[in-house]
Amino acid sequence: MKLKRFLLRYYPPGIILEYEKGGCSRTKSIDLLDLTPTTNPDELLEEIRRSEPLITESRADQVRKLIVQLQQKQSQQNHHRFSFSKELKAHILPLTNVAFDKSGSRFITGSYDRTCRVWDTASGTELHTLEGHRNVVYAVTFNNPYGDKIATGSFDKTCKLWCAETGKCFHTFRGHVLEVVCLAFNPQSTLVATGSMDFTAKLWSVESGEEVATLTGHTAEVLTLCFNTVGSQLLTGSFDHTVVVWDVASGRCVHILTGHRGEISSVQFNWDCSLILSGSMDKTCKLWDPVTGKCVSTLVGHTEEVLDVCFDLSGQLIATASADGTAQVFSANTHQCLLTLKGHDGEISKICFSPQGSRILTASSDRTARLWDVKSGACLQILGGHTDEIFSCVFNYEGDTIITGSKDNTCRIWS
Repeated sequence: MKLKRFLLRYYPPGIILEYEKGGCSRTKSIDLLDLTPTTNPDELLEEIRRSEPLITESRADQVRKLIVQLQQKQSQQNHHRFSFSKELKAHILPLTNVAFDKSGSRFITGSYDRTCRVWDTASGTELHTLEGHRNVVYAVTFNNPYGDKIATGSFDKTCKLWCAETGKCFHTFRGHVLEVVCLAFNPQSTLVATGSMDFTAKLWSVESGEEVATLTGHTAEVLTLCFNTVGSQLLTGSFDHTVVVWDVASGRCVHILTGHRGEISSVQFNWDCSLILSGSMDKTCKLWDPVTGKCVSTLVGHTEEVLDVCFDLSGQLIATASADGTAQVFSANTHQCLLTLKGHDGEISKICFSPQGSRILTASSDRTARLWDVKSGACLQILGGHTDEIFSCVFNYEGDTIITGSKDNTCRIWS
């Protein structure tokens, strides 16, 4: 094995090793999820060297400098206040979803008008209209971190793969017999997973456009799915009250996670793949062990359906959004509720952490998005201006731009 170069990853903190083995270029990551500005870089370097043979004596100083660089990034004060930048009247019919590319320089919108549009974030100009679907474009995503491809899932029962640069359609994935409602690229950008109202999920080859596997076993609609960070497993959440863990390589079911008493609204792995989080219409969230398939904890406190859940990038914190108009923050380690975020006048349908983990963003039917401080639970900002409910809110990779998408057919950019 020969080390070629290092790549720095700020969120979550880590160092990517690019190396050669058997004539092939490969990568592996050293995750530094517990890194803080006060971590001793020399002690951490020794710990890394003990477990990673690619880090030789001659490379040690370089790695120490990268650790310090990550710490300096963490030390930068994150007192960013967001100002309204621009409003885009994106589509003539209602929006369904919005998504950023990794850099945040472009974003995409899906709509009931059967198109997906690609936008330049800075100028607000439309770069491409992706046309070809015969019904609502419901799910949209970039193949981050690469950002050169876009996948769209539609009520026309197909998924399409597009070139993000030119807007050309590479493939149309046909095989579902009902609406496609969720999709995701694997981290390597070699597969697209789709979930459908036909009770199945499917895996598709990005290169050939062929179906790789059909994942059958759910007894109701598949509404949410998520790959783990290494791409070895896929989660599917269904209206049948279960979450299924699938082995991606074989397409086999590894575990059926049972215990929820309502439809599954959202599923997620934490960064190091040691925990699975599920949110349900039964008003609870559950934490699961991916190895055993057992429920580790049930997180209670909401009085109405849980509509969205997420981990922060370090995997230390969990945020939940509910139809009761509140959000909650839990410790992933102790499972204790740390904060309840109150202020919205309507259900909260989306929640996410900033990449730095110091802020939480919520989107609500009360026509506002709110920015919250993770430590105190204080509402730092109300992002207003929409005239109908907000169903989508996202940060870019650096955490310095926000997009909100609303049923008023507009997106608002905040920076």
